[in-house]
Amino acid sequence: MLPPETIDLAAALLAALRERALTAATAESCTGGLVAAALTAVPGSSDAVQGGFVTYSNTMKTRLLGVPEAVLARHGAVSAECARAMAEGALRAVEAGLAIATTGIAGPGGGTAEKPVGLVYIAAARRGGDTAARRLLLPGDRDEVRAGTVEAALRLALAELGAA
Repeated sequence: MLPPETIDLAAALLAALRERALTAATAESCTGGLVAAALTAVPGSSDAVQGGFVTYSNTMKTRLLGVPEAVLARHGAVSAECARAMAEGALRAVEAGLAIATTGIAGPGGGTAEKPVGLVYIAAARRGGDTAARRLLLPGDRDEVRAGTVEAALRLALAELGAA
């Protein structure tokens, strides 16, 4: 279950989307659908949420979102380049004005010296606009990393709408 503060952020994002007559889509890896869950936990969210993609494997990132294999080979799935490509791919796949993407290593395993547990990249893409990406290094266990990622992604999306 997501904390009330995260649901409040989701509600603020939904309000900002409605004010701009936009809808959102998500493309998630390490959060496994939690960003979409936060958005849809708010009653009435269906008028501002198109839906989401949970693309945990590289194959799914490529097939569903069109993440170039070259991006995955050169930078890996846990990279700003992949997060940007995921968000942009979600925009191409659905009629949304904003897409939010998450990719990272939530742990407890899977980390390396170069890409430790807690390393996460988030992105927000606006249709017809730029795509912002951020690198995060979040402390805590798997649940804490995932919850922190959701919060940061919602905040980034609000900032991209000028509503932060």
